[in-house]
Amino acid sequence: MYDFSIIGGGIIGLSTGMALTKKFPGAKIAIIEKEKDLAHHQTGHNSGVIHSGIYYKPGSFKARFAREGSTAMVQFCEEHGIKYDVCGKVIVATEPKELPLLDNLYERGLQNELDVMKIGIEELKEIEPHVKGVGAIRVPNTGIADYKGVSRTFARIIEEGGGDIRLDTKVENIAEENDGVTIETNRGTIKARFLINCAGLQSDRVARMSGLHTNMKIVPFRGEYYELTPEKRYLVKHLIYPVPNPDFPFLGVHFTRMTNGDVHAGPNAVLAFKREGYTKTDINVKDLLEVLTYPAFWKMAMPNMKEGMKEYVRSFSKQAFLHSLQHLIPELTEKDIVPTHAGVRAQALMDDGSMVDDFAIFPGKSSLHICNAPSPAATASIQIGNAVVEQLLERFQVNERLA
Repeated sequence: MYDFSIIGGGIIGLSTGMALTKKFPGAKIAIIEKEKDLAHHQTGHNSGVIHSGIYYKPGSFKARFAREGSTAMVQFCEEHGIKYDVCGKVIVATEPKELPLLDNLYERGLQNELDVMKIGIEELKEIEPHVKGVGAIRVPNTGIADYKGVSRTFARIIEEGGGDIRLDTKVENIAEENDGVTIETNRGTIKARFLINCAGLQSDRVARMSGLHTNMKIVPFRGEYYELTPEKRYLVKHLIYPVPNPDFPFLGVHFTRMTNGDVHAGPNAVLAFKREGYTKTDINVKDLLEVLTYPAFWKMAMPNMKEGMKEYVRSFSKQAFLHSLQHLIPELTEKDIVPTHAGVRAQALMDDGSMVDDFAIFPGKSSLHICNAPSPAATASIQIGNAVVEQLLERFQVNERLA
């Protein structure tokens, strides 16, 4: 019998395991991961950005956890020798009509208690000489990190604390009672006092498997990237973002320096035809039908159809993708970018068609379910893990039951 069983070996499941290890020394903890390695899906395919929290609604978990989490993540990387760089970023208005939106974003940054500053064309040229813009916001606390390295370190701390990490172990059924949980897997039965669902792209299914109804469903969006050729990396000094379209729920294609020196450009955002589908040819009929027969998907999709079609054009046309990038760096040419990896974002959609725009944690009988944790979850992972521990203490009197 384990005290805590965590489904999902991504950065959220591992940060939660680490937080539990520190809070309850000696507790028996198991991480259950269906893949043969950790951080295989969203964690291993993201852009590596340490987000500041500027985009998120003041007072939301995303805003608070990103702000606090960015500091915690830098400290963690520093303490454990993990690659990171607080390089800063600029958010650029490329035409005058975007300036009011830039002002709104600046005000949101101030409301979220961030170190942000408005800069003009000359200062922008000093920071990013190759960027074209009519105004910008500088966010100096944004950075990049090796999140796979962070995840491996979380895992090491768990194992050093006596925890078990069970790879290649797929959950097939869950029986949850008030006094514990029985988890059937392809490698036998696991019993635990408490279950924490950190299954990312599969989190809603795990919740339903345990008998919890959340009125939301995960809809997978693939984000495709190009990278700059080595001889063109000098065009990007920091992180470069456009002003996001307020009518579209994604940030737009941008430039990101990576900890290994690469410079990635993207992502777009297109519906993935498989929950873990990283290429255009990855199709799972069950996954696709589940989305296409979900009325809420169409309620969300129809108002965004125009922008959504632009995303699909970018997916199939390198020239169209390049054109978006040239809004920020006009001197880029088609030969300067080459395709690289893609990621899949686990975006939760409510039954009324609204996107869940904050982290969402639901309680079960003897469980907690993290059912919406897309970006900036990696940045906020340490804070999310701590929040899970706080909720366990508050809702289930864990101290008494572990005594």
